[in-house]
Amino acid sequence: MLSRDEYLEAWSRWHGGTDPADSRLVRGWLSLAYALAVPLARLSPLVATALGLLVAAAAIAPAAAGGAWLIVAGLLIGLSGLLDSLDGALAIAGGRASRRGFVLDSAVDRLTEVGYAVAFWVAGAPGWLAAAFGALCWLPDYLRARAGQAGVHETGAVSVWERPTRVAMAALGLVGAGVVSLLDVELGGVDAVVLAVTCAAAVGCLLGVVGTAQLGVQLRRALGD
Repeated sequence: MLSRDEYLEAWSRWHGGTDPADSRLVRGWLSLAYALAVPLARLSPLVATALGLLVAAAAIAPAAAGGAWLIVAGLLIGLSGLLDSLDGALAIAGGRASRRGFVLDSAVDRLTEVGYAVAFWVAGAPGWLAAAFGALCWLPDYLRARAGQAGVHETGAVSVWERPTRVAMAALGLVGAGVVSLLDVELGGVDAVVLAVTCAAAVGCLLGVVGTAQLGVQLRRALGD
């Protein structure tokens, strides 16, 4: 099993030279995944990948139920994101990383992000906004993949819209809406829960636009060179 620092260096190599030290959130998230991976070193990364997808899908039902169930939905989304990072930690730190696993993990990440967008939608966010949230979850990784095919080996510094941020926005947004439901907030005829969910999705979209713009500038420079 690699040490934590060795794991972070190896993670950077697998992710186009992206340095997790550029973001406290990303570094903390990866460090937490590594801490969980150490006692679970014998667990197959594929099991963690599958569990992450199943947990993300399971979050949709409580999101649709609304009310206090939104807290459950948010916690499930947070758990799915953690499982996603756990599979990478198990694979990389345990010396079991492979190109096949890397591609599979990326594909499952995109599917779980569809689940996050659907959870926002069934919880009350407008369909177009939920769809925009999902699209902005996909776009940065699509750009990095295409840049890699174009020969760019360094995909830029960490942006404000990396995977941990997406998970946190979806999870905290739904948990916050659930708390609003429990507090029974009244806003003069406006559904406070729907407003909370909509605001969370909107903030996520804003971060997605900013993060994609940051990445676009970095990739433009790399492609120009």
